[in-house]
Amino acid sequence: MEYNNDNNNTELMEMTDRRTEKTTDSKYIQQHLANERTFLAWIRTGIAMIGLGFLAAGVVFKAAPYSLLSHTIAFIVGIGSVLLGCFIIMFATRDYFTKQEGINTETFRSPKKMIFFFFATLTFVNVFLLILVVLLLLF
Repeated sequence: MEYNNDNNNTELMEMTDRRTEKTTDSKYIQQHLANERTFLAWIRTGIAMIGLGFLAAGVVFKAAPYSLLSHTIAFIVGIGSVLLGCFIIMFATRDYFTKQEGINTETFRSPKKMIFFFFATLTFVNVFLLILVVLLLLF
């Protein structure tokens, strides 16, 4: 059985060339890495909001039985936080891929509407949490 070393060397060089070929992503490595870090920060925020929702839902079981208002607010905050956390994760994933494409095509735009949406909903949840804490301290 004879081997052709020239043929094997040519195949090896072609495989090496394919692996070292520059892609569109490699031109903007720093921007893509920053995009990934931002994505992971949004995921952590989403998980924290979901945890906050479970914590608020747990307050329902510790609140006094006669405190209907505390139960209602804890319910709203709990469900709202879990839903917001899920929305944050979904929007972060969509935003990651949108930014990735924008970086590669050099048409990046800042997501102003998404930032405002999260600011408004987080403010809403924080107001209800503040009311819940005040009610729990008073009763």
